[in-house]
Amino acid sequence: MKYDYGLTLEELEKRTSKEYLLEKPLLDEDSKEYNELKDGDKLALAYLTKAARIIEKINMQLDSHHNLPFKKFLEEEIKKKNRKAELTKILFDAQKGIFALDCETNLVKLAKNLEKRQGRGFYPDDLSKEEFHQILIKMIKDGKIPIVRKILNQRTVVERRGKELVGIDYVDKFQSDFKEIVKLLLKASCVSTNIQFNEYLRLQSQAFLVADEMLDAYADKKWATLQNTPLEFTVTRENYSDEFTETVFENEELSKLLKENNINVISKDYLGARVGIVNKEGTEYILKVKEYLPLMAENMPYCDKYEQTISKDSDTLQTMVDADLVELAGDVGSFRAGITLAENLPNNDKLSLTIGGGRRNVYHRQIRFNTSEDAKQKIQERLDNILDKRFHKYYDDKMDHLFTIGHENGHSLGPKEGLEALGKYKSIIEENKADMVSLSMLDVLTEAGLYTQEEKEKIIVTYAVDNMLKSKPEITQAHRVRSVMQNYYFIKDGAIKISPDGFLTVDIEKMTKTARKMLAEIIEVQMSKDFPKGEKYVLDNFIWTDEMEIISQKLKKISKRLNGKTTHKLADKLLEDLKKIKD
Repeated sequence: MKYDYGLTLEELEKRTSKEYLLEKPLLDEDSKEYNELKDGDKLALAYLTKAARIIEKINMQLDSHHNLPFKKFLEEEIKKKNRKAELTKILFDAQKGIFALDCETNLVKLAKNLEKRQGRGFYPDDLSKEEFHQILIKMIKDGKIPIVRKILNQRTVVERRGKELVGIDYVDKFQSDFKEIVKLLLKASCVSTNIQFNEYLRLQSQAFLVADEMLDAYADKKWATLQNTPLEFTVTRENYSDEFTETVFENEELSKLLKENNINVISKDYLGARVGIVNKEGTEYILKVKEYLPLMAENMPYCDKYEQTISKDSDTLQTMVDADLVELAGDVGSFRAGITLAENLPNNDKLSLTIGGGRRNVYHRQIRFNTSEDAKQKIQERLDNILDKRFHKYYDDKMDHLFTIGHENGHSLGPKEGLEALGKYKSIIEENKADMVSLSMLDVLTEAGLYTQEEKEKIIVTYAVDNMLKSKPEITQAHRVRSVMQNYYFIKDGAIKISPDGFLTVDIEKMTKTARKMLAEIIEVQMSKDFPKGEKYVLDNFIWTDEMEIISQKLKKISKRLNGKTTHKLADKLLEDLKKIKD
């Protein structure tokens, strides 16, 4: 297929310039973290990095049917010294695909003659939402329940079969790639120095050979126990980006049939891979919060009315590590408006949580660090333009890490079952919940001794400032929609005020109380398992106010950044070195 460039040369040069494209360097080849590893772990890192790149190749196909052909097209054009191709490839590698929203909610479309499809690479390009619903209705009425279950499973790619659809497990769909990944994981398990980590790699290998959800559960369960390992390797499976599957709840007839036939609907998983080195000092700091998790669980709204992962009456099945990053590949590494600071996995829809497995939090050191003089200057400029001077003393960008720790642990609290019924709003509501857990627990955790009063105040004000956005997001951007909802809620409740000229003031004591009130409402929505209630809650609070617009215009003047990219010198060197090794 012939592709046309989606951006002009002038636009490409702008968007790839330092001013507009933020760079996040991962570990360098001469980093002490890498040099201090044992030789076996260094070699294991190389195998794991190569496996991560293959996972990225698979995820690109899940993201769009056109990603790999377009990538090949760019590479051929680059050989011809095509400047447009060179610059387009920079953006393609950064956002890991043809389509992405930037941080001002503009759709970046790198191929002019293609349209972003709601079904992405999981569904046929020519399948409309209406046809999708009608096919499923007919198939259910024809008694083809097992096939429909597979179509609506998070692990499958959907294809046409005559007038019907079928779901193919991604392990079967991309069998040759997964077999290559298995070889690499097994090689890593033979040279890595940690027995528990090697056992996990072998379990994950089995899960990639056979399309069996239980094998994934065994691997996830083992992964969630890893605490004292030198290396970090994660296969990330999250379904926040699927905009198509859960539209089934919008069709009343179909929704009723699904419920009557006990067919679970789970959005499709995008795949990613994280490769890193566990940072002991950073991990020790993060682990301080673990002993407080049962206290947080006990203080959750309506905690006696649902089961949650953390309980005061049982062991806390949660591990936590701070990781120096070698590679972020696939979904977890895509820089689309932003990039994740940390993850709490497995998510609620994963089978491992039903067989006694726990969760694991991994924090991304290189993503959160921003210590350059230019970065410090930009922060001060932002404060001078949007925060009342009386509150400058409370802003501390290091507090964002403490807030993130609270957020990630918040995912382990609250209802853990039935959330899929909230459809396309479930991720927005879940992310909103995690934020409100982090804020609302500050009083409890300060009284318990985890935080000082000064840290609590700084976390609150830093959150309020950093929660302001440069533009109104689209409803599909769960992490950003929740920010708008929170800002609207806090403004409405008087915990945050924005003056007519766009300066923010914060009622520090009121913030935690307002967060507690919002958290209780969120938990009620999650317990209801009711799509209309979830939709109403989101839309009632997803309101972009005039005050937010004033601040957004200021933020755009302060920072021209539209997107970002990761760079990975160590990962690239490891792959080059691996080519020299004969099997």
